[in-house]
Amino acid sequence: MKSIDLHVHSTYSDGTLTPSELVKKAFSINLAAMALTDHDTIDGIPEAVSCAADYDIELIPGIELSTFYDKKEIHIVGLYIDYTDKNFKKELESLKQSREKRNEKIAARFCEIGIPVSYDEMKKMYEGAVITRANFADYLVRKGYVKSRNEVFDRYLGDSKPCYVPREKMLPEKAIKMIKSVGGVPVLAHPVLYHMGNEQMNKLMDYLCQHGIAGLEAVYSTYTMGDELEMKHIAKERNLLISGGSDYHGANKPDIELGTGRGHLFVPEEILTKIKEYKNNI
Repeated sequence: MKSIDLHVHSTYSDGTLTPSELVKKAFSINLAAMALTDHDTIDGIPEAVSCAADYDIELIPGIELSTFYDKKEIHIVGLYIDYTDKNFKKELESLKQSREKRNEKIAARFCEIGIPVSYDEMKKMYEGAVITRANFADYLVRKGYVKSRNEVFDRYLGDSKPCYVPREKMLPEKAIKMIKSVGGVPVLAHPVLYHMGNEQMNKLMDYLCQHGIAGLEAVYSTYTMGDELEMKHIAKERNLLISGGSDYHGANKPDIELGTGRGHLFVPEEILTKIKEYKNNI
């Protein structure tokens, strides 16, 4: 059985490979399918779809939407979205403008503490991308202001650090509604990474199920075997789909490889079969 990868990022958000390069790489490692799930943007999907037409691989149009719940940033992945929908594009444009304002504030805060960050220069450097904190980290390393990306988050951009600016808060229920409005399958991304206790996780899952979440990422690059078993148990308990992916970002996450994560990831093709069944019955 071939493997798949349902969580991948390109240069259109904070990855370092173009959509075409990702498709070719996915084909070269014998993946049956790959979902392009850039942060809050679908701009890379047309290129990926066009490239995939020349290769024996299924390209799944997707997105990863950033939301907030109970003071935590929660990500919702949408699979099999209709990326041509005009209303969906308008919603994403609104999110983009909000992110732009936040990025300008972050750049200004760096300047205030004596680190000359030019947001105009960043926009040229990461042309066409949705600029995230990861891009700020990359920029600061390139400029020689810091030694590592981790240093940027530890000293400047982590929550409550001097250059952190909170994002405009969208609730997970809105993200789920947006994804479903374009025929997509909404999935809770990497739940283990939110570091919730049982009570918090149950509360989150009650809320998400109430608002129509379809699945969760039970197979993920950084999970232990125990994590994976726990996530599969939660999914089974609540009659949710299982999804899985590497969260590949190229050189921005050098320890994570496409398809295999840290070397032990395997997302079986049968997972996609069940997602397709769900999609066909919507």
